[in-house]
Amino acid sequence: MRTGTTLLKALPLACTAALLLTAQTAAAGPPDDARTAAATHAGSGGDRLYAPEANPGAYTQALDLLRHGKVRDAAGVVAMARTPHAVWFGDQSPADVEKEAGRVVREAGRQHSVPAFALYNVPGRDCANYSGGGASTTEEYRDWIDAFARGIGDGEALVVLEPDSLALLPADCGQDDEEGTKTAARYTEVNYAVDTLEPLAGTKVYLDTGHPGWHSVNSIVPRLVEGGVERATGFYTNASNYFTEEDSAWYGTLISSCLAYVDKGGDSADCPDQGWPRADAQAWLDAHDDADPARMKHFITDSSRNGRGTWTPPADTYTDPQEWCNPPDRGLGARPTTRTGDPLHDARLWIKIPGESDGLCLRGTEGPEDPERGTLDPAAGDWFPEQALELVRFAEPPLF
Repeated sequence: MRTGTTLLKALPLACTAALLLTAQTAAAGPPDDARTAAATHAGSGGDRLYAPEANPGAYTQALDLLRHGKVRDAAGVVAMARTPHAVWFGDQSPADVEKEAGRVVREAGRQHSVPAFALYNVPGRDCANYSGGGASTTEEYRDWIDAFARGIGDGEALVVLEPDSLALLPADCGQDDEEGTKTAARYTEVNYAVDTLEPLAGTKVYLDTGHPGWHSVNSIVPRLVEGGVERATGFYTNASNYFTEEDSAWYGTLISSCLAYVDKGGDSADCPDQGWPRADAQAWLDAHDDADPARMKHFITDSSRNGRGTWTPPADTYTDPQEWCNPPDRGLGARPTTRTGDPLHDARLWIKIPGESDGLCLRGTEGPEDPERGTLDPAAGDWFPEQALELVRFAEPPLF
């Protein structure tokens, strides 16, 4: 084993990955066609979704697991890391984002695959919390979007535009002035991105709705309208969260139907939301939803970590449980695909990169440790081996 460990340390990442995939095959037995087939991108020139280069932390963890004889776990971490997932851009300079976006689109084109991009650079993003940052001004943001547009050019791309940009406006977190200047700027920025990116030959833009446990349909639809959804392909939900595919897809269906109703002159306040009894909401849809699905707004769901659904914190334990923040014992969700069986549901994507931390979770305590885990959680975006292994072991459906 020592000889093998020394060899593994010397191997480049690509060779290491190949070796671990061999271990995966040995651990899993014959592959299942449904799990190994490329994710098809229906209605586009590409025939599968693009898998970007994995977080190096995944391979570091997999090697450590191999050294301890945990072959199946190691194979699972590598399989997770090599599954198609979004390419995130935020904080890079315009020159860097143009160059990198172009590289990804060219590489995806050579592979006959379609990349999904998560753009995360809007001013005041995340209300300056765990993932705070972004452009300093609207003008700076416009320059950044222009650079991204030049990078992708006529290539195919699915664009998940600015997670939390509409679900978490500056007005929602006390960052705005009495005139609502920053919230108005947010809408201006989102509209600019839609108008710049959606007209590109191969690009589809989707706007933010948060997740099914956040805004009601009646609340998020006016924000989507204000954000320019009528000129976008549609919207996405559950980004970086844990709600089940059933809940997320139902939320998406209700939002799409409400948008169609509003487009015909209806009031979003009349639309059913996710809190209605399913039968009552379906009855409303049957009575009011007469639009052609091809003309309605489509949606994407994030299935990266929703295999077990949301986490229920222990009762009366935390003043702020932060259910969204590195919850324990969650699992990977359904694999990314554009074959959802629903004409409104364009794709299940892994928008969040599974295995990367949500941030420092204190759950209302003084910290510095996450009281639910008893450890210091990595910063947002850093590799979190403990959570990565949970996602692999509790994946639903299983990885292999």
